Amino acid sequence: MKKADIEPFFATLEAANPTPETELEYGTPFELLAAVLLSAQATDVGVNKATRKLFPVANTPQAIVALGVEGLEEYIKTIGLYRSKAGHLVEASRMLVERHGGEVPRTRAELEALPGVGRKTANVVLNVAFGEPTMAVDTHIFRVGNRTGLAPGKTPLEVELKLEKRVPEQYRLHAHHWLILLGRYTCLARKPQCWNCAVSTYCDYKPKTPAP
Repeated sequence: MKKADIEPFFATLEAANPTPETELEYGTPFELLAAVLLSAQATDVGVNKATRKLFPVANTPQAIVALGVEGLEEYIKTIGLYRSKAGHLVEASRMLVERHGGEVPRTRAELEALPGVGRKTANVVLNVAFGEPTMAVDTHIFRVGNRTGLAPGKTPLEVELKLEKRVPEQYRLHAHHWLILLGRYTCLARKPQCWNCAVSTYCDYKPKTPAP
């Protein structure tokens, strides 16, 4: 994607959705952290169904620790990889209580030190909970970054670092949400809906998918 096309690309996305939000349901930074941890290789819809039952019972690190792994598994067993996720979330909650007074830390290094929290999860929490202009590269952003030519890279980290360089500053806070939504609903993996895409004019993908 030409440098001159990047600003109108994001301006178009912003005009269509000025304040995009995560589709995960949460009310506090800890609820967000828990939901994102549970969302790996799972849909936001599936995670929301589970957390609607879990959070009224346990929505703090202390309550998750008290619930324990087996107790937590009962609430999240509809989510893929639920056993390992339950172990990670209980252990992460214990560390939050012991090291951070039950509060979610605001640095990437401290977040990534928690079990089950990788760079992508840390970036989501920093962006959504604390307003940091981070780029949480999931499968959708990885695909969109490469397909459009906006931020081509062979690894999620390569794409992330390229986005940090190429996205104009005024769009950085919401950029990863716009790209996720573009990839989730329009720039689909198997058959991108180019005919239905507001930013196809600026995209390097050839050939464009014709309307059905």
